[in-house]
Amino acid sequence: MQNALRAASDACHEAPECWQPHYAYGEIWLALNEPARAAEAFAAALRLDPANADAWINYGLARYRQGALEDAKTAMRRVLRQEPEHPVALANLGAFLRLSGEAEAAEAMLLRGIAAAPDNIGARLNLAADMLQEQRATEALALLDAAPDTPVGAKRHWLLQRALALVQLNRLADMRQVLDEFAACGPVPPALAPLWHWRKVLLAQAEGNAGEAARQAGLMQAALETMGPDAVPEHRLMAHYDLARFWAEQNDRAAAFAQWQAGHALLRRTQKFSRAAHAAYIDEAIAALPAARFAAGAQAQNADPAPVFIVGMPRSGTTLCEQILAAHGQVHGAGEREALSRMNAVQSPARIAALDEPALDEAAQAYLAALHGLAPDKARIVDKMPGNYLYLGLAALMLPGAKFIHCVRDPRDIGLSIFTFRFYGSHPYAHDLADLGWTIVQQERLMAHWREALPGRILTVKLSDWVTDFDATLARVLAHVDLPYDENCTRFHEATSRVRTVSRAQVRQPVNARGLGRWRGYATQLAPLIAELEAAGTLAAWPDGPAPVLKDD
Repeated sequence: MQNALRAASDACHEAPECWQPHYAYGEIWLALNEPARAAEAFAAALRLDPANADAWINYGLARYRQGALEDAKTAMRRVLRQEPEHPVALANLGAFLRLSGEAEAAEAMLLRGIAAAPDNIGARLNLAADMLQEQRATEALALLDAAPDTPVGAKRHWLLQRALALVQLNRLADMRQVLDEFAACGPVPPALAPLWHWRKVLLAQAEGNAGEAARQAGLMQAALETMGPDAVPEHRLMAHYDLARFWAEQNDRAAAFAQWQAGHALLRRTQKFSRAAHAAYIDEAIAALPAARFAAGAQAQNADPAPVFIVGMPRSGTTLCEQILAAHGQVHGAGEREALSRMNAVQSPARIAALDEPALDEAAQAYLAALHGLAPDKARIVDKMPGNYLYLGLAALMLPGAKFIHCVRDPRDIGLSIFTFRFYGSHPYAHDLADLGWTIVQQERLMAHWREALPGRILTVKLSDWVTDFDATLARVLAHVDLPYDENCTRFHEATSRVRTVSRAQVRQPVNARGLGRWRGYATQLAPLIAELEAAGTLAAWPDGPAPVLKDD
């Protein structure tokens, strides 16, 4: 490889105006797991041949390995502008969209790739992976089995995905046969070894063989150390989270927490967090949008009561609240919409505060047209993007008839739950426990301001309220959004609507107390987070009650 590297470098110097040696140079650096150098070389090739689809794709892969997901997406989109049905670009962009939290767009992109070329194995594998994350095993298996040709180059990946679908369907004999077929392919590549052992963990668990499951988990943990430079970053990341879940189920909380920390260490490399920038935004929002701005300043003139925003920290009960409301006959649950954050992205709080009535009317008209297009026959449409708490100033001025529900939970449970789930999209505050505790404090600081500035428009609902008195809490929520009682809300867990968040399993069960007080089992590990909460006085509102039965969710 070093000889090839020297030869490619010499060729770049001898023919600097030819794209081919730069491209070859980039390929070698990518094979050596030097994505920064690879990206530079592919960029040089693209300067000489801007329409080179292969160079754009490899440049995007190099940027992905550097953690620059937006650059990777841009590179794939550049290819698709030239070749709208390019199979590799469609498959890669679908995967990158999923990683950035755009699940619906990802699925649409991958389906587009498969429709354009049924033999697009990359698109099938990526879509199957997404489906399996959501426990849609029947759909995933059908997708894999419907390919027109045997995926020769991707056979191992194919078998791993089929095995995962089969265990989710409890077809254990079929799964064992697939794993045997995988083993017959020869020595397991180091980059795939953790995925291989994880399937064997799941099979052993399904067969009730706890000892074999633990043995395979140990082998998986060892394999993580030798995955090699060619491993897909997401595979390494998910292996840490899978192992953490396994050890948590075994009540080995120290081992579980070590794996969560390893996963966050990988994410932290590419998702940088600035306390100063985050605090500055909140400070500006509080200063620029006081109660007087909403009471006497310009606002849009529509009085549409349809928009309902459910906000709070992730894992605070936002999905539960949405699903309960969405079971109502007059309500549509729209999931986590990005419309408000996109509108806010080009505006500082000060600029939002300065918007006049025509500008707010125009923005409201566009927003409401898209919102009602989701469910024209519904009286209320719920947007449960938790992070919209940052943008309630814009929402309140643009949508004076909108109502807001703020979901809260013991901040120690919130912190633990955020830390123990693999969130897609950008959550840079989540990768350090102290930063996570600090962010929870800042969120409550801003929400305290919104409650003062928008009296009567924000209802605060504790997750524990649903547990201790479901009926009274439901009555409060329905009264807040001006809806009559609907018995269907009490049977929300029977709904078949699709849930895309990590809470999908919990909201398919009746309300229970399993997640309340779970932090106690991890109090030692959570010390940096708890210290931030104590320093701010946040825990005064959350006195410790009797310890519940702990069960990791």
